[in-house]
Amino acid sequence: MLAFTFPGQGSQRPGMGRPWQEHESWELVEEASEIAKEIDGRDVARLLLDADADELRDTRNAQLTTFVSSLMVLDAAERLGIEPSFCAGHSLGEYTALTATGALGFEDGVRLVAARADAMHDAGIEHPGTMAAVLGLDDDQVDVACRRADADVWVANYNAPGQVVIAGSHDGVAAAGVHAKDLGAKKVMPLQVSGAFHTPFMISARDRLRSAIAAAAPRDAEVPVISNVDALPHRDGSEWASLLSAQLSSPVRWKQSLLELVDLGVTQFIELGPGGVLTGMAKRTATGARTISVATPEDLDKLIEFLRIDIPTPPARVEGEHLFASERLVVSPSAGVFARAAGIDDGASIEVGTVLGHVGDQEVVSPFAGVLQSYIAVDTERLTVRQPVAWLRTA
Repeated sequence: MLAFTFPGQGSQRPGMGRPWQEHESWELVEEASEIAKEIDGRDVARLLLDADADELRDTRNAQLTTFVSSLMVLDAAERLGIEPSFCAGHSLGEYTALTATGALGFEDGVRLVAARADAMHDAGIEHPGTMAAVLGLDDDQVDVACRRADADVWVANYNAPGQVVIAGSHDGVAAAGVHAKDLGAKKVMPLQVSGAFHTPFMISARDRLRSAIAAAAPRDAEVPVISNVDALPHRDGSEWASLLSAQLSSPVRWKQSLLELVDLGVTQFIELGPGGVLTGMAKRTATGARTISVATPEDLDKLIEFLRIDIPTPPARVEGEHLFASERLVVSPSAGVFARAAGIDDGASIEVGTVLGHVGDQEVVSPFAGVLQSYIAVDTERLTVRQPVAWLRTA
């Protein structure tokens, strides 16, 4: 079994979109730009192509570009016919994982990430703070260092064995760093961030985000996503409202999430998105598992070799599937975001050639005639090749 993992804020790089500009998956960036411009005028395509490190370091830009970039890489992997057994994402990457599984629609995901980034940015101004990575010290000892600091500082990320991130006030993080070194830490490395994420300093952001999560209305998904909060798999959309809200001011249990995936039988980890930080963490945590990072189109060839798969030649026309004597299933012709056709509702008469919607820029054409019983795919859901779209009953 394999798991898709998605990186969080801090993985962004200047020019990370340039290798993808001519790739067909770039269409996701254009779609995201249209949505983001409507929200606050942000041009995602420009940020991925031309923004420098300082501009990308802004929480609002870092989160949105990392989210969209990761979904673009996911789209390219899905075009190869690769599907995961589980998904997980580090902090922001959890939103990417939920969008990847269809628990969040693409537009809902863009809007929710934009709202999250704004809320966290403002919380960072309201409660100035910082973060630092503590290397070479056990989790419990890092927690002891924070307590001994007797200040506003907490464990924020359990990333991998011997790699824990602390966050809080500038004085608190500095004091905890001194105690960590006294306890045997090899290094305490300050992080270039604009706030103390995943600590009580983010409570005001959590309160603001609740309404945005409710508006996004996470759905049930077939592929479970491992939550940062409890390091357990979740499928039910109703559970994510509280999990995403709690995530902002709770530590990211990434090490525990990787160990849970191993216990669930995952032997291969594929990181999709900029950077490659999660791949390094998986190598240190999931001993014996195979890992790979996919960040550029050239990495797709490495992915094919990694999985030892043969990519089939797509048929000129995607046929549907015969379920029973009188039932037919229309399936997706490609991977991408599904948009349902207007004016076609349950009970409608369908002719051969009727367009039931679009996946990306490809039409979903019914190869059958009959009566539409129901749409199976949800509007704005991300589909893979041959994923069911609609169910027909013949006359």
